[in-house]
Amino acid sequence: MAKSSIAIPALLKIEAGVTGKIGKFIKDSGFNNVVILFGNGLTDMFGGIVLGSLEKAGVNVLHQQEMDTVDFDDITELGFSLPNKTEAIIGMGGGKVIDAAKYIGYILNIPFISVPTSSSSDGFSSSSSSLIVNGRRKSVPAKMAYGIIVDTEVIRTAPVRFLYSGVGDMVSKISSTYDWQHEEDMGYDEVDDCAFMIAKKAVNSFVRTPFENIDSELFRKELLDSLAMSGIANEIAGSSLPTSGSEHMISHALDSFLERPQLHGVQVGIATYIMCKITDHRYQRVDTVFTKTGFWDYCETLDLKASDYEKAIDLAPSMKPFRHTYIQEEKYRDLAKKLIHEDEHLVKILK
Repeated sequence: MAKSSIAIPALLKIEAGVTGKIGKFIKDSGFNNVVILFGNGLTDMFGGIVLGSLEKAGVNVLHQQEMDTVDFDDITELGFSLPNKTEAIIGMGGGKVIDAAKYIGYILNIPFISVPTSSSSDGFSSSSSSLIVNGRRKSVPAKMAYGIIVDTEVIRTAPVRFLYSGVGDMVSKISSTYDWQHEEDMGYDEVDDCAFMIAKKAVNSFVRTPFENIDSELFRKELLDSLAMSGIANEIAGSSLPTSGSEHMISHALDSFLERPQLHGVQVGIATYIMCKITDHRYQRVDTVFTKTGFWDYCETLDLKASDYEKAIDLAPSMKPFRHTYIQEEKYRDLAKKLIHEDEHLVKILK
């Protein structure tokens, strides 16, 4: 069921050089007292620029620290220990600190400012956090970002594996929207047309972007814009249905038993190709993007096992038993496991 009211970012800046302007953006948004959480090691890298910008703009930093945990208890304890004067919380870094900051924003009911330093997934714009609850990773409600500030020059300095992860996560919207439509066709759910349209427009805009190489400003900005739109699609739908389908269930299954899972977007990207190929839905487009960006080449360098993906395919339906995507149907699970041993790309990357 769609929400009668939705939250969308009031502040959205995705361009080169915005890190040094954070203070002005925060001040112009009406915030005078903030807390900022940095990812592990990022205080040394960006602390001087960010804190200097906030000081110059007259924004008081009531508390700052590095955050390298997504443990529910640790994050909750920190949240309720923050000064009562805190008007907004800023999270700068990768997935962990973004998830921590937006969950704190949620439990304290204060605005959350998302400042990602990599493009590994759409998590920087979504209203859920992936936390460790009682020893297990769990998706919990969180705060939709009041503001999203992404410096494409900072993104450029991140390891390339995060870029490939973002590519995989973005392309996954091709299969997730197809799954959602399937659920409606089968009478299991009702598609929210607006959320569906935004999710499809986001992925189509990205996969149709002309680019010479993945290091181009155009490519990075289009990827980040599209990832941001994906988070908004989820907010409109009131769930992750527009952007998470069979491919995400396969990735969640891998997370459940692998000692060291690969980056989320890498797992999701491979699963997207599998699901699109067996449902004969735009797999050529997925293949083209993965080939041109070097995603397939990167996957060949990883220690990926066919047996792990077979196990994950069988486990996938149990990850979200209330859904009825293609992976919930045995015939598609059988096709997916068969494809792993026959497809030229999958045979190369899954040993």
